[in-house]
Amino acid sequence: MSSSPATTTETRDPHDVQTRKRSGSFDFEHPNMSLRRMVPVGRTGAGKSSSGNTILGRKAFRVTKSGSSVTKECWKETGEVADHLLELVDCPGIFDTSPWENELKKEMSKCINMTAPGPHAIILVIQLGLFTEEEERSVEKIRAIFGETADKHTIILFTHGDELTEGFEQTLTEANPNLKHFLKSFDERYHVFDNTKIHDRKQVLEFLEKVDNMLHMNGDQYYTSDMFKHVEEMLKKKEQELRKEYSQTIEKLTATFNEEKTKLEETIRQLKESGQEKDQKIKELVKKDKHFKEFKRFYENKCKNVRQEVEETLVIEITSVPKISRRL
Repeated sequence: MSSSPATTTETRDPHDVQTRKRSGSFDFEHPNMSLRRMVPVGRTGAGKSSSGNTILGRKAFRVTKSGSSVTKECWKETGEVADHLLELVDCPGIFDTSPWENELKKEMSKCINMTAPGPHAIILVIQLGLFTEEEERSVEKIRAIFGETADKHTIILFTHGDELTEGFEQTLTEANPNLKHFLKSFDERYHVFDNTKIHDRKQVLEFLEKVDNMLHMNGDQYYTSDMFKHVEEMLKKKEQELRKEYSQTIEKLTATFNEEKTKLEETIRQLKESGQEKDQKIKELVKKDKHFKEFKRFYENKCKNVRQEVEETLVIEITSVPKISRRL
């Protein structure tokens, strides 16, 4: 799976209204904001969803009291933070030891769809004090899912910073040698989050600065590969097909409604005197108008959110799933 340069200076056109709906629906206007696609990865319970909430500054991803994610499916949330438009994709399960192959293939496909044409940052989330053999093999897992050189775009995020009894640097000097070696494989790119303090925006700003520095070291390029490029082409093609289909449906609905409306209005005009029959026709016209407006609204909304629909439903062929399955 080969990777290739891709510029990271993506911005949103100030006239381009982007819509993202997950736990609610909202429309944004993004005036010249730097786009950052980020995907937290790691084992369930490490704090991916909580960290996503800390970064966005709101409860975007649902978590249990234990701190683990409630949802078992890939989930995307969007927000504006420090002059960045952030797209966070939570992919629970793809690093766990128990998913069935078909489930893993489906979630991996959605994860790749939601981060196409490639993530600016892969965030490997690890709970402080729980550095195990599974975490050591994370490099292999990241490469298997995203590509051979994806580790250059990966930053380590340690969670449960509230449990530190001393500074992290001091803790690191006393840490397991395997952890020190592990950090070196990522050029010692790491950060610590205290997810109990979502209001502490300093920790988020420092983290985003480290992400930007990582991108700068990579020549201001987000990570991509032949696979990501192929997926992006497929997504755009499917987007165009669906948008055309929904637009044609709206045109047919409009034509049918206008025809029925004209006939009903003519019938009502011919019924000069008020009466039960005329009242019934008027009610029928009002009802048809109401139905038409709702169907039109429905398909216009589908046109607006067609990218989201494609990301969630398009299944791509993941040839490396059996290999990943054995490692997990």
